[in-house]
Amino acid sequence: MEGLTTPGLRSLFATRGPLGLVCTEFVRIHPRTPLDRVGAAVVRTSGVPLSVQLMGADPDALAEATRAVTAAGADVVDLNVGCPTRRAVRGGVGSALLRDPRRLGRVVGAMRDATSGPLSAKIRAGFDTAANVLELGRLLVGSGVDFLTVHPRRQVDRFGGAADWRIIELVARELPVPVVGNGDLWYAADAVRMRRETGCAAVMIGRPALRNPWIFRQIAELDRGVAPYRPRGADLVRHLADLCALFERAAETTAPRPLGALKEHLGYLGRALPDGGAFRQRALRLESSEAVLDLAERELGHLGFEALDLETERRSSLEPLASTTNPALASAPDRWLRR
Repeated sequence: MEGLTTPGLRSLFATRGPLGLVCTEFVRIHPRTPLDRVGAAVVRTSGVPLSVQLMGADPDALAEATRAVTAAGADVVDLNVGCPTRRAVRGGVGSALLRDPRRLGRVVGAMRDATSGPLSAKIRAGFDTAANVLELGRLLVGSGVDFLTVHPRRQVDRFGGAADWRIIELVARELPVPVVGNGDLWYAADAVRMRRETGCAAVMIGRPALRNPWIFRQIAELDRGVAPYRPRGADLVRHLADLCALFERAAETTAPRPLGALKEHLGYLGRALPDGGAFRQRALRLESSEAVLDLAERELGHLGFEALDLETERRSSLEPLASTTNPALASAPDRWLRR
């Protein structure tokens, strides 16, 4: 979600449905990181608690950063132990810390000493094996985290394959702190199912919310037992227009790239169109935001909900299916997951 979870976008998504907590993109921390830059990450979304995610490997620098964001008003300080990119791994941060439990414990301990507020960490199942996920979880709890978010892929999996929710179920069952589940929650019903099948306390949604901005509303409606919202083509057009306006405003104070940002979101929104990517490809060739909006109005504005893959239940195989009972996952070798 780097470069995507900006303050403006967090505020926009808060209008699409109820959010329990919003998260910043990671703030890269090293010994020379200016603390005013760290504190500047605390930009609130009205009425929604804020978690500020820090990424680094230096205990002293992360402790100072934790103090800075706590003083600036962050509701939660979170440590990124899951970023799977090659750049993060080369720098010894993100999921690279999964290979260095001793340093990971020192980092979390230093952050714990630096704040009395809620402290969390987001982890992957492991670096190249999930066999030690419980040991990692216990280390983090023993070092002071109040809750843990688990993405059940390894670093080597990056974003490929299906998320193995059995890992979330194992960690939620065995650890004494709340566990937040993450991974392949492409539909609102998936979020309800993850809580039921894994026993996790909450869910975290990233890329699927970019695909379906109304997913949080749909989850809340399923929980209340009311008919969930069914987005139509006109909703997609309005959302694109809101994104365009947001990026145009941001361009007044930052490097102007509203068209590029809009096209990045089209890569996710276009996944809800069962047209083999045809609309997305046409839109990506256009040279202005206005042209993208005109195309969307012509081709999407008239579509009913039945023409879109934005309902609460999956109607196609457009997105990967994760489960605690999927036969393909149940046949995973023992070395992949030690029960």
